[in-house]
Amino acid sequence: MTASSSSGRAWLFNALATVVLWGIWGAFSGLSSEHGFPETLVYCVWALTMIPPALVVLAQSGWKLDRSPRAIAYGAAVGLLGAGGQMVLFYAVTRGPAYLIFPIISLSPVVTIALSFLFMGERTGKLGILGIVLALMALPTFDFAPTGGAAESASWLIPALVVMACWGVQAYFMKSANHIMSAESIFFYMMLTGLLLMPVAYAMTDFSKPINLGADGPWLAAAIQVLNAIGALTLVFAFRYGKAIIVAPLTNAGAPLATALISLAILGVVPGTLKIIGIILALTASLLLAIEPDTVDASAEPVTI
Repeated sequence: MTASSSSGRAWLFNALATVVLWGIWGAFSGLSSEHGFPETLVYCVWALTMIPPALVVLAQSGWKLDRSPRAIAYGAAVGLLGAGGQMVLFYAVTRGPAYLIFPIISLSPVVTIALSFLFMGERTGKLGILGIVLALMALPTFDFAPTGGAAESASWLIPALVVMACWGVQAYFMKSANHIMSAESIFFYMMLTGLLLMPVAYAMTDFSKPINLGADGPWLAAAIQVLNAIGALTLVFAFRYGKAIIVAPLTNAGAPLATALISLAILGVVPGTLKIIGIILALTASLLLAIEPDTVDASAEPVTI
C-alpha cells in the first residue's frame, strides 16, 4: 500500500487497490440501511473510519501538515466535495440500484477533464474525445426506470448526477492541490471535513423510527465503510506516485464499474436493453478515459480558489 517511490509501478498498484476496494465497497454500501441502520448514521460511521488512515498517513510524513491559507482552502474544497458527495451517495443507494447508480458516477472524469481543459490548459487526444462523447451518450439511457415511471427514476438519478458532479470537481481540485501541498495533508483535510459534517448527518437522522444497533447495523456499516477509507488512502499514494490525469480517470471510472459488475453478479439482475446499452457505453467511455495518454503541459499552473 505504501510502496517506495523508487518503484515505477507504485502508482498503478495503489490505483488498482483503490479500484478493487471501492468496487467491493460500492456493491455492499446499501446493506446497512437495508438492515435498519439509516444512511445518515452510515455517513457518521464512514467519517470515523477515515481517522485511522489519516493517522497512518501523517505518521509516514513525520506528522507534517501543510497549514498555509492556500493549502487549507484546497484541502477544504477537496474534503467538502468528497464528503458532500458521499452523503448524497448514501441517500441514492437506498433509492436506486447500485448497478445503475455507480456507472453514472463513473462518468465523473468528464467533469474533471472539462474543468482541466478550461482552467488548467490540459488537452486530451482522440481516445479521450471519443470517451467523452460516449459518456455523454450513456447518461440519458439511465433515465428510464423499469417500474414506477419518471418519478421513481428521478429519486436516484438526480442524486447520482449530483455525486458525479461533486466527485468530478473534487478530482480537479485534488489535481491542483498536488502542486502546492503534500498528499498526506490533502487526505488529512478530507478526513477533517468529513468529521465536520457529522453533526449535519446526525441531525438529519429520523430517531422516531427503530434503529438497528446490532452487529448488522453500525458494525456491518463499519466493516463496509473501512473499505472506502482504505481505498481513499491508497488513492493518496496513487496520486503521489502517478500522474493525476491517469490516476483520476482510472480510479473514478474503474471502481464504479467494478461495483456495477459485482452487483449484477451477486444480485443476478438483468437490466433492460436500454440500460445494458448505457452500461456498455459508460464502460467503454471510462476505459478510453483511463488509457488516454497523458498530454498535460507540466508547466501549467493550477487555478487558485
